[in-house]
Amino acid sequence: MTPGSAPRSGRWRSLGKLLLLAAGLVAGGALLREMGGVPGTDWVDASIRDEGLWGELVFVAVGAAITAAGVPRQSVAFLGGYAFGVVLGTGLAMAAQLLGCVASYGWARLLGRDWAERRLRGRFGHRLRPLRDILAANPFGTTLALRLLPVGSNIGLNLLAGMAALRLLPFLAGSALGYLPQTVVFALLGKGIRVEGAWQLALAAVLLAISIGIGLWLLQRHRAGRTLDADGAP
Repeated sequence: MTPGSAPRSGRWRSLGKLLLLAAGLVAGGALLREMGGVPGTDWVDASIRDEGLWGELVFVAVGAAITAAGVPRQSVAFLGGYAFGVVLGTGLAMAAQLLGCVASYGWARLLGRDWAERRLRGRFGHRLRPLRDILAANPFGTTLALRLLPVGSNIGLNLLAGMAALRLLPFLAGSALGYLPQTVVFALLGKGIRVEGAWQLALAAVLLAISIGIGLWLLQRHRAGRTLDADGAP
Protein backbone atom coordinates (compact mmCIF):
# COMPACT_ATOMS: atom_id res chain seq x y z
CA MET A 1 0.00 0.00 0.00
CA THR A 2 1.44 3.36 -0.97
CA PRO A 3 1.75 6.15 1.60
CA GLY A 4 -1.40 8.21 1.77
CA SER A 5 -3.56 5.60 0.06
CA ALA A 6 -5.32 4.64 3.32
CA PRO A 7 -6.47 8.21 4.08
CA ARG A 8 -7.65 8.62 0.49
CA SER A 9 -9.54 5.34 0.72
CA GLY A 10 -11.16 6.47 3.95
CA ARG A 11 -12.23 9.74 2.36
CA TRP A 12 -13.78 7.92 -0.59
CA ARG A 13 -15.66 5.61 1.79
CA SER A 14 -16.95 8.62 3.73
CA LEU A 15 -18.03 10.31 0.49
CA GLY A 16 -19.82 7.14 -0.57
CA LYS A 17 -21.69 7.01 2.73
CA LEU A 18 -22.75 10.63 2.36
CA LEU A 19 -24.06 9.96 -1.13
CA LEU A 20 -25.97 6.90 0.07
CA LEU A 21 -27.46 8.90 2.93
CA ALA A 22 -28.51 11.68 0.55
CA ALA A 23 -30.09 9.16 -1.83
CA GLY A 24 -31.89 7.54 1.09
CA LEU A 25 -33.24 10.92 2.16
CA VAL A 26 -34.67 11.59 -1.30
CA ALA A 27 -36.17 8.10 -1.48
CA GLY A 28 -37.64 8.38 2.00
CA GLY A 29 -39.18 11.76 1.24
CA ALA A 30 -40.71 10.45 -1.97
CA LEU A 31 -42.12 7.45 -0.10
CA LEU A 32 -43.67 9.66 2.58
CA ARG A 33 -45.19 11.86 -0.10
CA GLU A 34 -46.77 8.83 -1.79
CA MET A 35 -48.04 7.45 1.53
CA GLY A 36 -49.77 10.72 2.32
CA GLY A 37 -50.05 10.04 6.05
CA VAL A 38 -47.12 11.54 7.95
CA PRO A 39 -47.22 11.49 11.79
CA GLY A 40 -48.09 14.91 13.19
CA THR A 41 -49.47 16.41 10.00
CA ASP A 42 -53.09 15.78 11.05
CA TRP A 43 -52.48 17.88 14.18
CA VAL A 44 -50.87 20.60 12.07
CA ASP A 45 -53.77 20.61 9.62
CA ALA A 46 -56.37 20.74 12.38
CA SER A 47 -54.80 23.09 14.92
CA ILE A 48 -51.81 25.00 13.55
CA ARG A 49 -52.03 25.98 9.91
CA ASP A 50 -54.10 29.06 9.10
CA GLU A 51 -54.37 29.96 12.79
CA GLY A 52 -52.13 33.00 12.48
CA LEU A 53 -49.96 34.12 15.39
CA TRP A 54 -51.77 31.81 17.81
CA GLY A 55 -50.90 28.77 15.72
CA GLU A 56 -47.26 29.85 15.51
CA LEU A 57 -47.02 30.32 19.28
CA VAL A 58 -48.63 26.94 19.94
CA PHE A 59 -46.25 25.29 17.48
CA VAL A 60 -43.18 26.80 19.19
CA ALA A 61 -44.43 25.89 22.67
CA VAL A 62 -45.27 22.28 21.75
CA GLY A 63 -42.06 21.92 19.72
CA ALA A 64 -39.96 23.18 22.64
CA ALA A 65 -41.67 20.81 25.06
CA ILE A 66 -41.25 17.70 22.94
CA THR A 67 -37.61 18.41 22.02
CA ALA A 68 -36.84 19.05 25.70
CA ALA A 69 -38.41 15.65 26.41
CA GLY A 70 -36.25 13.90 23.81
CA VAL A 71 -38.28 13.85 20.59
CA PRO A 72 -35.90 14.26 17.61
CA ARG A 73 -35.54 17.93 16.69
CA GLN A 74 -35.68 17.05 12.99
CA SER A 75 -39.35 16.12 13.36
CA VAL A 76 -40.14 19.62 14.63
CA ALA A 77 -38.33 21.12 11.63
CA PHE A 78 -40.23 18.81 9.27
CA LEU A 79 -43.59 19.85 10.72
CA GLY A 80 -42.52 23.50 10.66
CA GLY A 81 -41.84 23.30 6.93
CA TYR A 82 -45.08 21.40 6.39
CA ALA A 83 -47.13 23.97 8.31
CA PHE A 84 -45.50 27.30 7.45
CA GLY A 85 -43.18 26.83 4.49
CA VAL A 86 -39.39 26.77 4.44
CA VAL A 87 -38.50 30.26 5.71
CA LEU A 88 -41.05 30.77 8.49
CA GLY A 89 -41.06 27.07 9.33
CA THR A 90 -37.28 27.10 9.77
CA GLY A 91 -37.44 30.16 12.02
CA LEU A 92 -40.19 28.77 14.24
CA ALA A 93 -38.58 25.33 14.42
CA MET A 94 -35.25 26.94 15.39
CA ALA A 95 -37.00 28.86 18.18
CA ALA A 96 -38.63 25.66 19.44
CA GLN A 97 -35.39 23.66 19.29
CA LEU A 98 -33.37 26.31 21.14
CA LEU A 99 -36.02 26.70 23.85
CA GLY A 100 -36.04 22.92 24.26
CA CYS A 101 -32.25 22.92 24.40
CA VAL A 102 -32.20 25.57 27.15
CA ALA A 103 -34.91 23.74 29.09
CA SER A 104 -33.13 20.37 29.21
CA TYR A 105 -29.73 22.05 29.79
CA GLY A 106 -31.19 24.09 32.65
CA TRP A 107 -32.86 21.04 34.17
CA ALA A 108 -29.60 19.08 34.19
CA ARG A 109 -27.59 22.00 35.57
CA LEU A 110 -29.95 23.39 38.19
CA LEU A 111 -32.35 20.66 39.25
CA GLY A 112 -31.56 17.23 37.93
CA ARG A 113 -27.78 16.89 37.83
CA ASP A 114 -27.76 13.54 39.68
CA TRP A 115 -30.61 12.18 37.55
CA ALA A 116 -28.93 13.38 34.34
CA GLU A 117 -25.62 11.83 35.33
CA ARG A 118 -27.22 8.43 35.97
CA ARG A 119 -29.05 8.57 32.63
CA LEU A 120 -26.01 9.66 30.69
CA ARG A 121 -23.77 7.03 32.25
CA GLY A 122 -26.21 4.38 31.15
CA ARG A 123 -26.36 5.77 27.62
CA PHE A 124 -22.73 6.67 26.94
CA GLY A 125 -20.87 4.42 29.38
CA HIS A 126 -17.09 4.76 29.12
CA ARG A 127 -17.42 7.48 26.45
CA LEU A 128 -18.98 9.97 28.87
CA ARG A 129 -15.81 11.44 30.36
CA PRO A 130 -13.85 11.93 27.07
CA LEU A 131 -16.86 13.61 25.46
CA ARG A 132 -17.35 15.84 28.47
CA ASP A 133 -13.65 16.78 28.41
CA ILE A 134 -13.79 17.69 24.71
CA LEU A 135 -16.89 19.82 25.28
CA ALA A 136 -15.32 21.58 28.25
CA ALA A 137 -12.16 22.37 26.27
CA ASN A 138 -14.05 23.95 23.36
CA PRO A 139 -17.80 24.21 24.05
CA PHE A 140 -18.65 26.26 20.95
CA GLY A 141 -16.62 24.36 18.35
CA THR A 142 -17.34 20.87 19.64
CA THR A 143 -21.06 21.57 20.06
CA LEU A 144 -21.20 22.97 16.51
CA ALA A 145 -19.49 19.89 15.07
CA LEU A 146 -21.74 17.46 16.95
CA ARG A 147 -24.95 19.32 16.06
CA LEU A 148 -24.09 19.21 12.36
CA LEU A 149 -24.10 15.40 12.41
CA PRO A 150 -27.44 13.57 12.06
CA VAL A 151 -26.43 10.97 14.66
CA GLY A 152 -26.27 11.01 18.42
CA SER A 153 -28.79 12.26 20.95
CA ASN A 154 -29.91 15.88 21.06
CA ILE A 155 -31.25 15.60 24.60
CA GLY A 156 -28.19 13.57 25.63
CA LEU A 157 -25.88 16.39 24.60
CA ASN A 158 -28.10 18.95 26.34
CA LEU A 159 -28.05 16.98 29.56
CA LEU A 160 -24.32 16.37 29.35
CA ALA A 161 -23.67 20.09 28.84
CA GLY A 162 -25.81 20.99 31.82
CA MET A 163 -24.33 18.29 34.01
CA ALA A 164 -20.81 19.47 33.12
CA ALA A 165 -21.84 23.11 33.77
CA LEU A 166 -20.68 24.31 30.35
CA ARG A 167 -21.03 28.04 29.77
CA LEU A 168 -24.48 28.57 28.32
CA LEU A 169 -23.73 31.19 25.65
CA PRO A 170 -21.01 29.25 23.74
CA PHE A 171 -23.05 26.06 24.02
CA LEU A 172 -26.22 27.78 22.81
CA ALA A 173 -24.41 29.59 19.98
CA GLY A 174 -22.82 26.33 18.77
CA SER A 175 -26.20 24.62 19.01
CA ALA A 176 -27.95 27.36 17.02
CA LEU A 177 -25.43 27.28 14.16
CA GLY A 178 -25.33 23.51 14.20
CA TYR A 179 -29.12 23.19 14.24
CA LEU A 180 -29.62 25.49 11.25
CA PRO A 181 -28.56 23.26 8.30
CA GLN A 182 -30.63 20.25 9.32
CA THR A 183 -33.55 22.48 10.26
CA VAL A 184 -33.53 23.90 6.74
CA VAL A 185 -33.17 20.38 5.32
CA PHE A 186 -36.16 18.97 7.16
CA ALA A 187 -38.25 22.10 6.61
CA LEU A 188 -37.59 21.60 2.90
CA LEU A 189 -38.70 18.00 3.25
CA GLY A 190 -41.90 19.05 5.02
CA LYS A 191 -42.65 21.64 2.35
CA GLY A 192 -41.83 19.14 -0.38
CA ILE A 193 -44.20 16.56 1.10
CA ARG A 194 -47.06 19.06 1.18
CA VAL A 195 -46.66 20.53 -2.30
CA GLU A 196 -45.11 17.46 -3.98
CA GLY A 197 -41.95 19.39 -4.79
CA ALA A 198 -39.24 17.06 -6.04
CA TRP A 199 -36.67 19.87 -6.12
CA GLN A 200 -37.14 20.51 -2.38
CA LEU A 201 -36.35 16.87 -1.66
CA ALA A 202 -33.23 16.93 -3.86
CA LEU A 203 -31.99 20.21 -2.34
CA ALA A 204 -32.59 18.82 1.14
CA ALA A 205 -30.42 15.80 0.32
CA VAL A 206 -27.57 17.98 -0.99
CA LEU A 207 -27.67 20.29 2.04
CA LEU A 208 -27.71 17.34 4.44
CA ALA A 209 -24.64 15.81 2.79
CA ILE A 210 -22.79 19.14 2.99
CA SER A 211 -23.78 19.58 6.64
CA ILE A 212 -22.52 16.13 7.58
CA GLY A 213 -19.26 16.66 5.71
CA ILE A 214 -18.58 19.93 7.54
CA GLY A 215 -19.46 18.35 10.88
CA LEU A 216 -17.09 15.45 10.35
CA TRP A 217 -14.30 17.80 9.26
CA LEU A 218 -14.74 20.01 12.33
CA LEU A 219 -14.86 17.03 14.67
CA GLN A 220 -11.66 15.63 13.14
CA ARG A 221 -9.94 19.00 13.61
CA HIS A 222 -10.91 19.17 17.28
CA ARG A 223 -9.75 15.62 17.92
CA ALA A 224 -6.48 16.21 16.08
CA GLY A 225 -5.89 19.40 18.04
CA ARG A 226 -6.44 17.64 21.34
CA THR A 227 -4.06 14.85 20.30
CA LEU A 228 -1.35 17.35 19.42
CA ASP A 229 -1.85 19.16 22.74
CA ALA A 230 -1.59 15.89 24.63
CA ASP A 231 1.54 14.80 22.74
CA GLY A 232 3.19 18.16 23.28
CA ALA A 233 2.35 18.40 26.98
CA PRO A 234 5.41 18.23 29.27
